[in-house]
Amino acid sequence: MHPLDVVKTRFQIQGGTADPNHYKSLGDSFRVIFRTEGLFGFYKGILPPILAETPKRAVKFFTFEQYKKLLGYVSLSPALTFAIAGLGSGLTEAVVVNPFEVVKVGLQANRNSFAEQPSTMGYARHIIKTEGLGLQGLNKGFTATLGRHGIFNMIYFGFYYNVKNIVPVNQDPTWEFLRKFGIGLLSGTIASVMNIPFDVAKSRIQGPQPVPGQIKYRTCFKTMATIYQEEGFFALYKGLIPKIMRLGPGGAVMLLVYEYTYSWLQEN
Repeated sequence: MHPLDVVKTRFQIQGGTADPNHYKSLGDSFRVIFRTEGLFGFYKGILPPILAETPKRAVKFFTFEQYKKLLGYVSLSPALTFAIAGLGSGLTEAVVVNPFEVVKVGLQANRNSFAEQPSTMGYARHIIKTEGLGLQGLNKGFTATLGRHGIFNMIYFGFYYNVKNIVPVNQDPTWEFLRKFGIGLLSGTIASVMNIPFDVAKSRIQGPQPVPGQIKYRTCFKTMATIYQEEGFFALYKGLIPKIMRLGPGGAVMLLVYEYTYSWLQEN
């Protein structure tokens, strides 16, 4: 799914139509990247997700279950419990993943050929050396990342488990699988639509600034306001199509693998 993530980031960091690097469409972005950067251009920034994905997903599901247990001591409806536990897991997940995101976005924004771009470790060292480990360096965009993951997981888990409890269980294993996959697909899609303004703000803050040496995008909500004022409302939804293409089915697969593995481990 990584090529879709690269394309999504490129759409999110580009300005209006006056931007010389502006992509006309999803197809145009794939053609331009392939022509100018080669096949491996679609895999820029792949190492940070590979390193972060396993602990990130482990944190997502582990903390969701723990928050759900803690909320069992409070008199909340099941619907609210799932949503709040999801929000908590997303906020926790953001703490783990943000430094990896900073490195990944910086590498994805690089338009040189794959062979000419810096290595992942080299780029991470460069950020630490020039900008430090704090909110202006390896952890910049932290608030936007909290918003992105918090909202995504709140809707993702809240919608999935609440709707799954409403839609009747099917005794046929194939139809039951399709029932869960369909609900998971909807969960990932709706969560992606709801959290993308935070994703766009995160990419702008973590990516290259329009004018080198001048920080235009610094804080989450101010970045959103600037994008809205300069580029319009729909600019906050840049990269939505590749994001949905990646996280709609990806989100469904992730939930199903988790559920079936969890069930198997309990039984065995």
